[in-house]
Amino acid sequence: MVGGPATVAWIAGVGASAGIGAAAARRFARAGSLVVISGRTPERLERVAQEIRAAGGEVEILPLDLTDAEAVEAAGRAVARFGSLAVAVFNAGAMVRAPALDLLPAQFEDAWRVGTYGGFVFARAALLTLLSNGLASDHPNGRGSLIFTGATAALRGRPPFAAFAAAKAGLRSLAQSLAREFGPQGIHVAHAVIDGGVDGARLRSHSPARFAAAAPDGLLSPEAIAEAYWQLHRQHRSAWSQEIDLRPYREAF
Repeated sequence: MVGGPATVAWIAGVGASAGIGAAAARRFARAGSLVVISGRTPERLERVAQEIRAAGGEVEILPLDLTDAEAVEAAGRAVARFGSLAVAVFNAGAMVRAPALDLLPAQFEDAWRVGTYGGFVFARAALLTLLSNGLASDHPNGRGSLIFTGATAALRGRPPFAAFAAAKAGLRSLAQSLAREFGPQGIHVAHAVIDGGVDGARLRSHSPARFAAAAPDGLLSPEAIAEAYWQLHRQHRSAWSQEIDLRPYREAF
């Protein structure tokens, strides 16, 4: 779609409608960006796209395996053709849960490939496009933003989440490295620690007892997380946050 809105938001890791990726896509669409959504399941992407269109937003779908470096690089070029990329959000992760001696090497590798390696190849594709944006005084929030969805596990590992924690810790280190390298070039790189359960489709279906015990005030709202991402993107470049943590007020920490 050439000739669309001036700014583009690329959200990777979009799954169920009741999730962080979909909520972020809706928030940036509501702000007037053309939203490009990527994920492994075209049917889920289409459902989210229908919601955005019904609300008057503009959206494009790019189904994508974030562990396929060549496909991600090609997707980055496609995103650039839609307009000027303003923000890229990496929201993918593989929730592998098993005691260490039951954890298969292939499971550990899969968690790393999705959560860390995927973050790198997505960031690389997004950064190549963001760097082409100008850095002028009339754009106080810089060339654009690159936001990573993190987790409590990025800060401390615990069983049975060894694979997930290792992947999220690696993603956090990647975000820090990229922030130090590309912040001085005008790109805001931020990492959001999601410290608590999210009121989304995954928790509701996989841990209904936890959902029932925590709801409503012990869970993070995907829409509230998306609003925090929007605020991160809008920060003036004189006062950027590299990392924020988000948690419901009833969450112990």
